[in-house]
Amino acid sequence: MKARLLLSLAVVGLLANGCATISDGLDKINPFAKSGIKMAPLASFAPTVTTRSLWSASAGKSGDYSFTPAVVGNAVFVTGRDGVLSRLEDGKTVWKVATGQVLSAGVGADNRMVVVGTPKGDVLAYSASDGKALWQAKVTSEVLAAPAVGDDGVAVRSGDNRIFLLDAGDGGRKWMYQRATPTLSVRGAGSPVFADRYLFVGFPGGRLLALSLQNGAPVWEGPVAQPKGATELDRVADVVAPPVVDGRQICAVAFQGKVACFDMGQGGALVWSRDLSSANGLALDGRYLFVTDDKGAVHALDRLTGSSLWKQDKLLNRRVSAPAVRRGLVAVADGEGTIHFLSREDGSFAARVKTDGTPVRSPVQLVGSNFLVQTTGGNVSVIEVQ
Repeated sequence: MKARLLLSLAVVGLLANGCATISDGLDKINPFAKSGIKMAPLASFAPTVTTRSLWSASAGKSGDYSFTPAVVGNAVFVTGRDGVLSRLEDGKTVWKVATGQVLSAGVGADNRMVVVGTPKGDVLAYSASDGKALWQAKVTSEVLAAPAVGDDGVAVRSGDNRIFLLDAGDGGRKWMYQRATPTLSVRGAGSPVFADRYLFVGFPGGRLLALSLQNGAPVWEGPVAQPKGATELDRVADVVAPPVVDGRQICAVAFQGKVACFDMGQGGALVWSRDLSSANGLALDGRYLFVTDDKGAVHALDRLTGSSLWKQDKLLNRRVSAPAVRRGLVAVADGEGTIHFLSREDGSFAARVKTDGTPVRSPVQLVGSNFLVQTTGGNVSVIEVQ
C-alpha cells in the first residue's frame, strides 16, 4: 500500500500551503519530518580511512526549515532560522550580519553576492565581500529552497512553485514562470540550477523543465515520473531535489517516481530512466551516479546506462541526506548528525564521524577536497578524509 510507504518515509502530517493547519486544505506532504519509525542501529566496522575535523562553526538552528551552506572558493556562507548570515573562511568569521528577519531558506551565493529568503516571500541580497545590504525583493509566497545566483540573475522558487528570475543589480523582476500543480505535493523543493543556456527546475507531477533565461518560457520538458494511482496521495510524484549537471548530461530524481538522465545537447532527449523514489537528491562523478532513496539506501548507478553497481542498505530509516563524492568516497549524513563515508567502488563503510547529534537535512557538500555538513542544530563542520 502507498499509505504504508509514505509512513515509512516519515510523512507525519499534511500541511496547507503557507501554514501548518489542515482546515484550509490538504496540499503539502512532508517526507522530511520526524518519524516514529525506528532507525536501523549502526553496525560496527573497521575504518579503512582516517578522518580529521578541519574546523567547525555555528550557523544558528534551522527550526522547521532546511538551510544549505553556499561554497564559493574557500568561502562558506551560512545562516539559520534566526537570520544571522555569516561568511566563514577556514572556520573563522570574516563578517556576520543580522538580517533582522526570520529566514526559511539559504544560502545562494557567488563571488559578488549572497542571497537568502524568508517565510513571507522576502528575498534579501548582501555583498559577498563585506556583508553590506544590497537589495530586497518580494516573491509570492514563502521561500523554501536556497536561491540560485548566476551570471543572468538570481533565480528564486517560491512555495507555490512559481519561479522568478530577479536582476542581480537591484532585485527587479525579469520574469516569472508558473504552471499548474497537483492538489497534493511534497512540502519542500529543490533550488533552480543554471546550466547551459537554461534554468533547470523540477516540478510536482514529475517533470524537469528547461526554462529560457531570456523570458522564462519552457524550452524542453523531461519526464522523471508519471503520476499514477487511484487517489491523489497515490499520484504524488514530485521532483523535489535539485537536478545535477555534468557536461551535457543532466539527471533528476522524483519522489514516488524514477531517476532519469537527459542529454542537453540533444534537446533534452532521455538517455535512461529507472524506478527509484527519492526526495533527497543525487550526485554525479566521472563514471557513477549516486542517489539516496526514501528508505535510506544509497545506490551507485552507471551514469551512462542506469545499471545498478551497488547498494548500501544498512542505513534504513535513518533519514539519510543526499550524497557527495570525492577522493574515492561517497559521503552521506543522517538524522542523528552522523556522517557516513562509503567506498565509491563497492559501497562498504570506510569511516564514520559524529557531529552534534541533530539531523542533517541538506546535502553533504564539498569544500575543495573536503566534506561539509550543516546540522539542524546549527553545527557547520568540514571533515578531511585521508
